[in-house]
Amino acid sequence: MSTIIAINNQKGGVAKTTTVSALGAALAASDHPTMLIDLDPSANLTAGLGISPRQVKNSAADLMLGNGILAELYQSTNTLGLDILPSGSDMAAASQLLATRSNYETILQRSVNENELPHKFVIMDCPPAMAAITTASLAAADLAIIPTQCEYFAIQAISSTFGHIRRVRATYNPQLSYKVLVTMFDLRGKLHTQLYKKLQEYYDEALFDTVIGFDSKLRTSQIAGQPISIFDSRTRAAAQYRKLAKEIIAYVHKRRLPQSN
Repeated sequence: MSTIIAINNQKGGVAKTTTVSALGAALAASDHPTMLIDLDPSANLTAGLGISPRQVKNSAADLMLGNGILAELYQSTNTLGLDILPSGSDMAAASQLLATRSNYETILQRSVNENELPHKFVIMDCPPAMAAITTASLAAADLAIIPTQCEYFAIQAISSTFGHIRRVRATYNPQLSYKVLVTMFDLRGKLHTQLYKKLQEYYDEALFDTVIGFDSKLRTSQIAGQPISIFDSRTRAAAQYRKLAKEIIAYVHKRRLPQSN
């Protein structure tokens, strides 16, 4: 089975979508075919990979509402080994309808378990809210990754995100593990360095060794509709996401999370 990763944080602006795109491409480039699922009604991940949300025919909304099976809904991207189940204009309505359905919490869990996928990793981009879609994604995931800046309000939001993860673990997914990823880190900033040390002390092994620094090329790559490793593989951010991909692959093997052969 594929390793299912949910990337979530109730706070926006922490490089969540950027991480989904860049990490997915880095995993694909390391011979780990990867599918991305855009669960955010904003569809930024979809647009950032060069796909117009308005032209999407099969979207993540179809999966969430039971109008199709995962193995038949996703499509390829321009990046070798990287597929996507995009978000479309119907995703906002789907997020509201989902919460009214019985057993919505496990709809993704059931879908993933019922489909044999050719991907070693499936990465879900969750909306910045601890609502129905995020609950369903965490219930289906083997690993939750929480991106955060070394900023006061961003770190404060982690506790609420962890609280939601704990509730999902207790009710739907006791095997769910989690890791914290520092993003948009400013090496020159004294405050960032101080807060990073606090994160190291508090989260210890739950904190990734890899740190993603601030890189303006990340935004440029999104405008170009390409992951950073394809847009410019020589950038610092591309190298950092390659390092993160290696760290995640090692983590999966160490923890013996589900993984394709």
